[in-house]
Amino acid sequence: MAEAVGRALKRALLRRQQMLVLAAAGAIVLLTSAVPLARLLSEIFDAGAAALGVLSAVRPWLLLIRSVMLAAAVTACAVAIGAPLGLLIARTDLPGRRALWMLHAFPMFLPPFLLALGWFQLVGREGFLGSEVTDRLLFSQVGLVAVLSLTFSPVVTSMVALALLGMDASLEEAARVFAGPWRVGTRILLPAARPTLALAAIVVFALTISELGVPMFLRVDVFPAAVFARLGGIQYAPGEAFALVLPLMPLALGLLLLERRLVGAGSFAVAGLRGMSRAPIPLGNWRPALATASWSVAVAGALPLVALALRAARGGGFGNLPQWIGQAPWTSLGTAVIAATAIAAVGLVLGHGAARGVRGASLLDAMAVLAFVTPAPVLGVGLIAVWNRPATRALYASAAILVIGYTARYAVVGIRAVASVVLQSAVHLEEAAAAAGARFWRRLIRIILPVNLRGVAAGWLLAVVFCLRDFETAVLYYPPGGEPLPVRIFTLEANGPPPVVAALAVAHALMTALVLVAGVLLLPRRSPE
Repeated sequence: MAEAVGRALKRALLRRQQMLVLAAAGAIVLLTSAVPLARLLSEIFDAGAAALGVLSAVRPWLLLIRSVMLAAAVTACAVAIGAPLGLLIARTDLPGRRALWMLHAFPMFLPPFLLALGWFQLVGREGFLGSEVTDRLLFSQVGLVAVLSLTFSPVVTSMVALALLGMDASLEEAARVFAGPWRVGTRILLPAARPTLALAAIVVFALTISELGVPMFLRVDVFPAAVFARLGGIQYAPGEAFALVLPLMPLALGLLLLERRLVGAGSFAVAGLRGMSRAPIPLGNWRPALATASWSVAVAGALPLVALALRAARGGGFGNLPQWIGQAPWTSLGTAVIAATAIAAVGLVLGHGAARGVRGASLLDAMAVLAFVTPAPVLGVGLIAVWNRPATRALYASAAILVIGYTARYAVVGIRAVASVVLQSAVHLEEAAAAAGARFWRRLIRIILPVNLRGVAAGWLLAVVFCLRDFETAVLYYPPGGEPLPVRIFTLEANGPPPVVAALAVAHALMTALVLVAGVLLLPRRSPE
């Protein structure tokens, strides 16, 4: 009798194995993102009226309104630049479009304040092309919008281009029979990419509303800086910091609802360059002018890096780099690789579940999206509330807190990267294995992972790069003596020698470039169709 019951329990366990694996992956998402947000609400309640009184002042609300307006302006500019450029790169005969895409896209993989440093070296008062007029423009809200627009427009460009490259070719071919290039682009291609364009706008808005380094460097008061000031320095008041992030929570939920409504849980960007093999749309007489405009945007995005390299070389910054850089690059790279591996593992399970419509996967995907679009101060303060306590002090005082924070914020990168390739892969192999009695864990390792390895590897690479560029969350809780490279550059910017700071920024850019090149070279090739 006991043996029969044991066999029955074993069969039930095997049938539920997929849900157990999904639950394990979901637990990581919930522990790293949902728990900090819930704990933050508890801390705000415990803070009492004294801490909540900070919200009765006018200044925090004015800063919040300013931050929202600046984020909206940056989003509008990034969409205005990125949407047409994505169309030109993906589907026209623009000269050198692959090289242009790479040059234009690279700045989005760097911390934005590094590019602000480069613009200062270029058009600041003592910059190579600087004057008092350019200096005043840079250190203003106009300069902030310009810097962030050039930094984040590649996000829109790349997402729109990938969406157009993955769309059904028959729609475009049918339109080209009866319409000219302009109407095909504006009436067929861009409307087809509208969900992806909406998602790109949400991503840019979320990144901008979280941005801390660029506004602080350009001396523009924004809401995240008010939160940061109460977690360090002479204004240290963690209770007030907890209270200040309260207005940002409805904003995060609003972004999540927009993503669910405009994009949907099942809409994922398609990764691939197959569309470039189709006959491009001829630009005709507009080709020289559009090529000049497109390359000007790409070169403008890269100019700050050139200015940083020149400043470092002329001031001897590269020679003094070893004595200033410390262990920061290894901290950045090590924590990024570990976090990206966790993100890829979670993404494999949840991305597959979301693409196949497994119960509960869509809800966990929404939780991951919420963690990404939540302004960085909210997530950072929530992580402090959870982990900065005696029972978990060992984790909080080590690089493990960086891994936890990165996993919380960028889990959606792995989920969406895997889901995009799972949607393109046939389900019959999984069904055949299940019919033959293969358990889910075996199907996951032997079938789902090999078939979708390209998406998992791409998600891992993107997660590494996103973790390397992270500054807004890491600066709130990095362990003493274990700061990642972006935080080290930011802390040295005020008091360190400018050539050395420039050299550190160039070193970060080179490290990111090497990671991207190595990742692309090792990325599994697409199987011939």
